Amino acid sequence: MEERYVGRTGLRVSRLGLGTMTWGRDTDEHEAADQLRDFVTAGGTLVETGAGYGAGAAEELLGNLLGHLVAREDLVLAARPESGGSRRGMLDGLDATLDRLGTDHLDLWLAPGWDPHVPVEETASALEYAVTSGRARYAGVADHCGWQTALAAARGGAWGPVAVQAEYSLVQRGVEREVLPAARALGLGLLAWSPLGRGVLTGKYRTGTPADSRAASPHLSGFVGPYLGRASRRVVDAVVTAADGLGCEPLEVALAWARDREGVAAVLVGARTAAQLRGSLLSEDVELPPEIRAALDEVSAPPTGYPERSGGC
Repeated sequence: MEERYVGRTGLRVSRLGLGTMTWGRDTDEHEAADQLRDFVTAGGTLVETGAGYGAGAAEELLGNLLGHLVAREDLVLAARPESGGSRRGMLDGLDATLDRLGTDHLDLWLAPGWDPHVPVEETASALEYAVTSGRARYAGVADHCGWQTALAAARGGAWGPVAVQAEYSLVQRGVEREVLPAARALGLGLLAWSPLGRGVLTGKYRTGTPADSRAASPHLSGFVGPYLGRASRRVVDAVVTAADGLGCEPLEVALAWARDREGVAAVLVGARTAAQLRGSLLSEDVELPPEIRAALDEVSAPPTGYPERSGGC
């Protein structure tokens, strides 16, 4: 699997990352082990987890697999606290994450979504301390808009963020308005979560809602629902048409599109089963022809206006 540098750093990650959001809840220990084994065998290195994934269950499950299934040094571990930007809460959460993972450091620690109740300097100080104390090798931010990303970088000093984690797919291109331009200007790499549009870009919802899908799950139906409308259906139809023409699966097309966007360091794929993950791993061999990429760009283009269309934004 091809590796890339994260922004303007020496940190290298596989361009396809393994997300663990379903681990410990929808994905049991056997499926998780198979996923991790298949991912590493394919050359994957970046594994993303978080305290909020199954209330810590995903981190515990991953920690149980480290060492005997895969060597810790063979992985690039990225994690984020559950919520809140206070120094106390973040550092307490970091220590708890390290304990559940059974490791003494993360390779990338991501501040959670912007906390309006905490000064950005306080959050930045927690990131700096995590790096200078050795608990994290690099720091980043997650789910920040453009100005928040820029402010976090400005206040972060020498140990400021090197990456921004944000949702990005053919049905969610909002980061192109401000987040991606800010990240490129600041030398940050983008880690794109949900590059399959919360599952809709696989094409599985074209004729209904499968009983074993996320949209049918009581705790994830609201997560998928926003992308089941008419606008998304047009994009999904275009992806399916492209996949038919290329002789591959729709999810391979969707992943290849997001993976190769300018500024993207890696796309993070979460799978409920090892079989689903193996389908995603096949995208590594897919390169979209320029004409297909242009067609997908056009059908999925997000609305823009002032000031994005002016002043070089």
